[in-house]
Amino acid sequence: MNKRLFLATLGLFLSWSTFAQHSSATGIKFEEKTSWKEIIKKAKAEKKLIFMDAYTTWCGPCKALQVKVFPDKQLGEFFNQNFVNVAMDMEEGEGVKLSGIYDVQAYPTLFFIDPNNGKVVQSVLGYTEAPQLLNTAKRAAAKRKV
Repeated sequence: MNKRLFLATLGLFLSWSTFAQHSSATGIKFEEKTSWKEIIKKAKAEKKLIFMDAYTTWCGPCKALQVKVFPDKQLGEFFNQNFVNVAMDMEEGEGVKLSGIYDVQAYPTLFFIDPNNGKVVQSVLGYTEAPQLLNTAKRAAAKRKV
């Protein structure tokens, strides 16, 4: 019984730590521990759109994106070159305010945002595979006026 409890706890910890990292060696690199104001400032300075993953900790499709899609090498190459990437928990910190500003209705919602006016250029509601997300990102980048 103790062995089962230990293994269950270990499995939960490992899945949580993978979820908490929210990035990988080859995939999308997300900005860490920075404010929304700093994200906007960085995006303006680099003349990039903001890619925001609006997620919650309890959302299964959000976790699937983080484990199966965001680590994709091709996706990472395009996103890291063209966007300032940020993952925001919509139930904590600045995420609560941003959830209202961007009228998040479901999780995950992926936004491509113009840092100059705060307007959404493109968005994706729900889980999406890497090839579809890459196509959406290319359309968003083509609309860039930054």
